Amino acid sequence: VQLQASGGGLVQPGGSLRLSCTASGFTEDYQSIGWFRQAPGKEREGVSTIDNSDGDIYYADSVKGRFTISRDNAKNTIYLQMNSLKPEDTAVYYCATDDATGIYSAEFLLKFPDGMDHWGKGTLVTVSS
Repeated sequence: VQLQASGGGLVQPGGSLRLSCTASGFTEDYQSIGWFRQAPGKEREGVSTIDNSDGDIYYADSVKGRFTISRDNAKNTIYLQMNSLKPEDTAVYYCATDDATGIYSAEFLLKFPDGMDHWGKGTLVTVSS
């Protein structure tokens, strides 16, 4: 699976951005897909994941109510709508998937990103006035 993320940029606090990530191949090629981020000097963390089999969605507590993940299966693309952005949301955002034989749940992978198998190049989001 190859992943291509886009949509990052500079936005003022309180603003919005929409990230996109297109996966090559087929939706059957993975069990879970999601967004992760890494801020300067911090460890990579999960933002939101989708379980490919039942569509269950999981969010990090820090983004609940502000970020919304969605997907377009026909385009094999996921989106991350980010509203009410805060300076602490500044990070490089990555999309990632596991494999078709993945054994971890999307909920688990949100907390343990190292379980993901395929990573796209990140897109930088900077929230600053």
